[in-house]
Amino acid sequence: MSAEHPTGQPTADPHWPELETFRRAAEQGRLLLKHCVACGETHYYPRSICPYCFGETQWQESHGLGTVYTFSIQRRVPQPFVIAYVTLDEGPTLMTHIIEAAALEDVYIGQRVQLVFGSLDGTAKVPMFKPVP
Repeated sequence: MSAEHPTGQPTADPHWPELETFRRAAEQGRLLLKHCVACGETHYYPRSICPYCFGETQWQESHGLGTVYTFSIQRRVPQPFVIAYVTLDEGPTLMTHIIEAAALEDVYIGQRVQLVFGSLDGTAKVPMFKPVP
């Protein structure tokens, strides 16, 4: 298990080398996914062994497009926000934030979104999504 920064962001972990490659790509504005050589499944969070068949995996860059699977508007915080599960066109579903919507209420299930990178705490960049115009 990786150590966590007080903000909840994962930190470097010598037992999880995939995280460093993932974070370096994120700093460059690229979302890397792991793709299984044996069964062809793509998965997220990056793991060196396929969670479907335990086969060997390789890096694959996401095209950055997806669909809102479900979401929730968080209102009982100083700055309301939308947290969502987005299913990428490559297949994996990830929990993320929806940003840059005209209004929080404009987000809907089935909405097309595109990848952007942002920071929740001013440190590491993480994948987030904004509505496709």
